[in-house]
Amino acid sequence: MLCFEGISLMLNIFRGKRTSPDYRLVAPPKGELQIINVSKETARIRPYVAGAVLRNIKFTKESYDSFIALQDKLHQNLARQRSLVAIGTHDLDTVEGPFTYEALPPEEINFVPLNQSRSMTAAEMMGFYQGDRHLSRYLPIIRDSPVYPVIFDSSRTVCSMPPIINGNHSKITLNTKNVFVDMTATDPTKLEICLNVLVSMFSQHLEEPFTVEPVKIVSPHNHQSRETPDLTPRETQAEVSYINKCCGLSLTPSDICSLLKRMSYTASPSRASPDLIDVQVPPTRADVLHQADIMEDVAIAYGFNKLPRSFPSESGMIAQPLMINKLSDIVRLEAAMAGWSEVMPLILCSHDENFAWLNRKDDGTTAVRLANPKTAEYQVVRTSLLPGLLKTIRENKHHSVPMKVFEVSDVAFKDMALERKSRNERHFAAAWYGKSSGFEIVHGLMDRIMLMLKSAFVTGEEGLQAKGAGEAAYWIEEFDDPTFFHGHAAAIHVRIEGKEQIVGVFGILHPTVLEKFELR
Repeated sequence: MLCFEGISLMLNIFRGKRTSPDYRLVAPPKGELQIINVSKETARIRPYVAGAVLRNIKFTKESYDSFIALQDKLHQNLARQRSLVAIGTHDLDTVEGPFTYEALPPEEINFVPLNQSRSMTAAEMMGFYQGDRHLSRYLPIIRDSPVYPVIFDSSRTVCSMPPIINGNHSKITLNTKNVFVDMTATDPTKLEICLNVLVSMFSQHLEEPFTVEPVKIVSPHNHQSRETPDLTPRETQAEVSYINKCCGLSLTPSDICSLLKRMSYTASPSRASPDLIDVQVPPTRADVLHQADIMEDVAIAYGFNKLPRSFPSESGMIAQPLMINKLSDIVRLEAAMAGWSEVMPLILCSHDENFAWLNRKDDGTTAVRLANPKTAEYQVVRTSLLPGLLKTIRENKHHSVPMKVFEVSDVAFKDMALERKSRNERHFAAAWYGKSSGFEIVHGLMDRIMLMLKSAFVTGEEGLQAKGAGEAAYWIEEFDDPTFFHGHAAAIHVRIEGKEQIVGVFGILHPTVLEKFELR
């Protein structure tokens, strides 16, 4: 639904004026697929690549403009401003395979960029396009990298330097008959989605509609050798009872299949169970993730206005809180009932507030930094709740003391093992501000919360051993942390099912921390 071609196609299918297209991969006229050989150096910058060929395409002014507009929309949405995926389209008759995808130093890349008349190096382009309203936003993606991605044809003619710009040599025009599509990415899932959407939508302009010529990717170093695109429909199942419960209807499996055909699915009653239907999801529907999405499309095809307006006696929509949110609410309730006030400061803070002001050092692998912060106040995503609590107290020093505040919220850490390179953790923090240290008061709050979480306190004193300490137990030990006054901090140790770990720390803040936050 990102281009006129997709909208008109789906409307015609919905109105029954045509059937769902059968997207097919076809062999090239000469029988040999175009090849993209991938250098292992690309793993340093944009490790994934895919391609396709749209052969015998017929462009009009309108379809050409739509083709360019679809690429821009994919870049801005799914591709996240080209950071995840970059699309390049070329006139195949002006270049010759096999193609190579490499990563080279910017001084070694030299070509005439799109719509320009003179050749320049990649390093020169960074300065040349710095003032360009459209392309300047993409320069930071690769500017600081020691190598830039580049795609060559067999004669070393530059096709594109993703994600910045294509070469002028292979520029497509209204007279282009064969289009070579290349896509590079940092996210393999988004890569396949963008390629499928682009070639599926514009394959209807080919001499043989809805056919695509695949491209062979040779990338053994990261096990990504394959043929792209893969236009095979995804097979899934949906429960008839679930769909009827959610919609308040009594449709038969055949009725549901008929409605799904209006939404461009291929569906049939399952042989495995009378309560299941087998559904084939077309390659253009990457948004279908769950049977709830299929249920929604059934409701659309049936007609929202025709659905029963009363609540059904039995519902298939059962909601419950996530366990982490349920635990957070328990901790919030106990802290509030103990007389503490909840605060909700911002998740962003300055680098100094998160590290230097707490007497902590940044090792470069902990905090998630903003690439282009607008102010010094919002430079990193916090890794601790403490700066927010101290800033809240600082802004309310004119109120009477003592002040007792707490927060239950997320912090973020870098995690290069994950696809998004970061992870969230739910933390709890509390701060007491008054005329004394308040160590015993914070200790009491910690004991209350641990008690409500059914963790027994362990002590070495005779006669004070808590009942049930063998199952879930906690204790405190002296702990040295530069954020706290030396000798006045303790770590909270927990043992659950025989496994011991440190889950927190509390103590009297160091005078330099108080001074930085203007609380002395």
